[in-house]
Amino acid sequence: MKNYHQFDVVVVGAGGAGLMAALYASKTASTAVLSKLYPTRSHTGTAQGGVGAALGNEGEDHAEWHTFDTVKGSDYLGDQDAIEFMCSEAVSSVYELEHMGLPFSRTPDGRIAQRPFGGHTNNVTGKPVPRACYAADRTGHMILQTLYQQCIKKNVNFFDEFQVLDVLIVNGAAAGVVALEMATGELHVFHAKAVIFATGGHGRIWEITSNAYTFTGDGLAITLRRGIPAEDMEFFQFHPTGIYRLGILITEGVRGEGGVLINDKGERFMEHYAPHVKDLASRDVVSRAMYLEMQEGRGIGGKRYLYLDMRPETVNQYAAADGRRRTDGSPYIVTGEELLGKLPDIVDFARTYLGVDPVAQPMPVQPTAHYAMGGIPTNKFGQVVIDENNTVLPGLYAAGEVACVSVHGANRLGTNSLVDLIVFGKHAGLDAAAYALGASYQVLPDDPTDFTRAQLEAIRQSSGSESAFEIAREMKSVMFDHVGVFRTAEGMQDALAKVRELRQRLQHVRPADSGKIFNTELLNTWELGNLLELAEVTTVSALARQESRGGHAREDFPKRDDANWLKHSLAWVRDGQIVLGYKPVVITKFQPKERVY
Repeated sequence: MKNYHQFDVVVVGAGGAGLMAALYASKTASTAVLSKLYPTRSHTGTAQGGVGAALGNEGEDHAEWHTFDTVKGSDYLGDQDAIEFMCSEAVSSVYELEHMGLPFSRTPDGRIAQRPFGGHTNNVTGKPVPRACYAADRTGHMILQTLYQQCIKKNVNFFDEFQVLDVLIVNGAAAGVVALEMATGELHVFHAKAVIFATGGHGRIWEITSNAYTFTGDGLAITLRRGIPAEDMEFFQFHPTGIYRLGILITEGVRGEGGVLINDKGERFMEHYAPHVKDLASRDVVSRAMYLEMQEGRGIGGKRYLYLDMRPETVNQYAAADGRRRTDGSPYIVTGEELLGKLPDIVDFARTYLGVDPVAQPMPVQPTAHYAMGGIPTNKFGQVVIDENNTVLPGLYAAGEVACVSVHGANRLGTNSLVDLIVFGKHAGLDAAAYALGASYQVLPDDPTDFTRAQLEAIRQSSGSESAFEIAREMKSVMFDHVGVFRTAEGMQDALAKVRELRQRLQHVRPADSGKIFNTELLNTWELGNLLELAEVTTVSALARQESRGGHAREDFPKRDDANWLKHSLAWVRDGQIVLGYKPVVITKFQPKERVY
């Protein structure tokens, strides 16, 4: 067979989760990583603020506190057995990264430095606790570089600029993937005993987003088309502090270092919404507060943005008011030079994109679509599960943002994306390799590429009467307006009708480029199909959930309803229709109660 490759384990995606999975799988299995872009350009590199772990280097902390904060942050929709596992594993995983050479920022005595972050608390006092282990404001970038170096050292096989378009499932088990080599336009079959999806999220559905252009939901759309459900798709996190109009992220680490949110009246408004932790409340709480401030006319100049103020005089003023102190007991006082040293990229972003020097001027910010809590259902070992009974599909794994373990529930706690990818990426890799040791290669069909070819030919042979750019613009606009921070049944029905119309119109998009070599126009059209399918699944799932919980806030159902909705949603695509099902949330220690920040 032309363009045929065989590996024990194939990893799709070369971000933090994919590299972590590949590194640990390669210990006992022949391993290949397929990525549609060069690995160190993966989206993990944009993660700024830190990776959460209860090291206790700058104040008392415990894995159980991290567990409770994650459960509480999830609005009690996270599965507590998986959360306990993640938070207990986080400490050793961070030290593993340190031993691999990751250059964490340091305390004066040489330990890994830690900063406060939204929703991270001392469970006894309720006060913020420094739990985020950071490398300045480049933590994700450092994780990505470190893991890639380790994978190269361990001779992991990389196929860069190979876009995976299908997963092969034979006799109810994973058997490999089909990928398009961008440099030639040719299809390749990767025969495998185990496949791990680590393709990231789908934030490009929304108009204002922190997500890279590559975040088009590929892995999730591929598995949906092969009969695997998507879990908790109604829950998508809007990060409070994206750069106004652009959506580029301003890390929560700014608020961890003492920055505050300010409205048009010059008020630190989070004191009214979260009196205990204020600007360090969980992301859903802060995002909703910002929208309410803007709705009530207190946006800056009446516009749809607020200020994030990290000027030293502001930081020091509010640190004194909050009684914040350093670990040695001295008052918390910062200088511009210190903030520049801890947040160099943020200072650079503000200067470059806003023309603002954040050490001297406040930054204009607005909530930005940031992180998918929903995804491919898995258990804590990364094994994909396919129904309400958590039945495992042999040989298929997912890790990182594309997966739903579910440790994030209805709202992800800050820093837990990086915890998620290092813990579950590692265990997906280990389990996939162990599975491969005892498994055989499935016999592939005569032409494993037929389904992929049919998708590409449908795009190439369409009428060409529609524009992919215009369809994408309309999708992003309607989703941001009606399936964003606040939602109503009426608005979501309008969005659903529009998305379904756009899916029909997409069938009439024909790329002008008819060539094979780096035909990104063809692939962009295929990716847009992924986004539209996931936009429809998101909206249908959100319409069905008649409550407000975490990142899903409905103005027509403003209360959380544990009696009817303390459950995970599952969405299947069957005969072109979306079918919903539900499964229970795993509760171990922490019974649901009202969240107080």
